[in-house]
Amino acid sequence: MKYNFDEIIERKNTYSIKYDFAAERGKPEGVLPLWVADMDFKTPPQVIAELSKRCEHGIYGYTDPKDDYFKSVQNWFEKSHSLQLEKEWIVVTGGIVFAINCAIRAFTNEGDGVLVQKPVYYPFFKSVIKNNRMVVNNPLVNINGRYEIDFADFENKIVTENVKLFILCSPHNPVGRVWTATELKKIGEICKKHNVIVVSDEIHNEFTFGAVHTPFWLAGDAFDDFSIICTSPSKAFNQAGLQHANILIKNAEIRKKIANQIDISGYSNVSTFGLIACKAAYDFGFEWLKQLNEYIKENIDFATKYINENIPQIKVTKIEGTYLMWLDFRAFGLPQAELDRQITEEAKLWLDGGTMFGSEGEGFQRINIATTKANLALALERIKKAFV
Repeated sequence: MKYNFDEIIERKNTYSIKYDFAAERGKPEGVLPLWVADMDFKTPPQVIAELSKRCEHGIYGYTDPKDDYFKSVQNWFEKSHSLQLEKEWIVVTGGIVFAINCAIRAFTNEGDGVLVQKPVYYPFFKSVIKNNRMVVNNPLVNINGRYEIDFADFENKIVTENVKLFILCSPHNPVGRVWTATELKKIGEICKKHNVIVVSDEIHNEFTFGAVHTPFWLAGDAFDDFSIICTSPSKAFNQAGLQHANILIKNAEIRKKIANQIDISGYSNVSTFGLIACKAAYDFGFEWLKQLNEYIKENIDFATKYINENIPQIKVTKIEGTYLMWLDFRAFGLPQAELDRQITEEAKLWLDGGTMFGSEGEGFQRINIATTKANLALALERIKKAFV
């Protein structure tokens, strides 16, 4: 079956954070929203069919997964990522950020250091701050438009800043890196040496372009003994609103501590529709996802070519993973506030300003290209008109 990703879906008046909350978030009405990381594509038709069937049942009581659900998750990760899982290692939660907060509370005390790598997905460091821990930053190094890890600084920060936990973004949002197995092994060896728990957010693991995603557990010997892998179908199958994630924890003691934090939170029941949608996506969504990646790759190539030819002042950070482009506007010499204003008021776009991800994002914009080619072309034309 050939899936149509060019179909324009009207998303206004659906309580969409992306489309319906411009005024509430300080944006003018009429901006084209390409900011938050959800896609403008319908989830696979097989998922819609399973959800519709469950919806027609008419009773939406308390729900928990059974063996067939876990089997679907196990089959998906073995087929897609060569990761073999036992049922008991899969902890179902309402979301990855929730699980990260549980991990922060489970493995650190107030005042302890939690390491992140800015510019990075901002809930990482916000979660650290809200839990009264200390954000320790190992900033990524931008080398000619490709980001690298400063491993000397990474280890030094762990030793000198009392780091107990490291939140890894793999693939990395917003800079688009897919960390190599070698890089992940270096990370793991340092964390193992210094008894640092690793929480690896791998939510974008289904989107790679010319690179291979390595699950953190497969990067080194016994890495599964001191780490947690956070996964969800929400990015790959556009199901973020269903509030569902699969957190992979092999170490029984770590799993017990996370379970305790889930109990303390009082948020132990999972979404009925999240379970149904996840299982259906993993059972039937392989070909759909393959075609989606091909479509997004076409968008990457189109956007890169357009910018290089029409707005060469903007430097495109090469995307190895995710569907988020990290655009470097620094050649224009604009302060971030003015850059954000021009994007919003002159280009009539709603993007994510770079400093949302840390001061290292000064002069950048993140744009979500998981949209129709028509939307993407319109956005790029607006940027050209506003800046050239």
